[in-house]
Amino acid sequence: MQPGRIRAAVPTVLRRLRPPRTRRGRRLLLQAVMACCVLALLPATWLQATADGRVRAVADVPSEPVAVVFGAGLADGKPTPYLAHRLDAGAELYRTHKVRAILVTGDNSRTDYNEPGAMLGYLEQQGVPASKVVLDYAGFDTWDSCSRAKRIFGVDRAILVSQGFHIRRALALCDAAGVEGYGVGVDEPHDVTWFYGGGRELVAATKAALDVVVEPDPVFLGPREPGVTRALAADPAAR
Repeated sequence: MQPGRIRAAVPTVLRRLRPPRTRRGRRLLLQAVMACCVLALLPATWLQATADGRVRAVADVPSEPVAVVFGAGLADGKPTPYLAHRLDAGAELYRTHKVRAILVTGDNSRTDYNEPGAMLGYLEQQGVPASKVVLDYAGFDTWDSCSRAKRIFGVDRAILVSQGFHIRRALALCDAAGVEGYGVGVDEPHDVTWFYGGGRELVAATKAALDVVVEPDPVFLGPREPGVTRALAADPAAR
């Protein structure tokens, strides 16, 4: 299309985008907008209902065999502050005998990016024996982490550990994958990262609903691994 024709077409397009002039038209537009808002919020509402009563503090959460700590990124090869806070909660669960093993799940899709390995190193610094930590190198997203926890590591019940804005989605997806239990929502200051994470959850909730319906295989499945069984049976003194 020639530039002159494009300029001539612009006013026509703008006229079509104008709000309706009649009362009935405005009412229909308002109803359509409200319907879209309701549909957009349905997945987030479902997540809230699914997790109702199961998000606890470390001191209040019931004991389970395993804690599942979800990855949250590395900076210069070390856990980001958000990931460090999740690992702090996981270490506290172990120290207070709320769990007997910790499954760390994150991204190791590149040789120069080993999220589970960094998580193990951090937990060791917090006094958790390496024999009590199991590494899932293919937890590329929340659904993959939950599905692999059940299908690869044989986890049936667990305490899930993440930030408050993410923990409800983790609980819902792990429920769908066959992992029951509770969640610890780690508190954070309401900074830019927190607001970004909360906003991102509105979009991620829709993907979570699709994952629950479709139940896709993880990006990488692989054979069953006995790591969690071994960690539960390991002597805590064995590092």
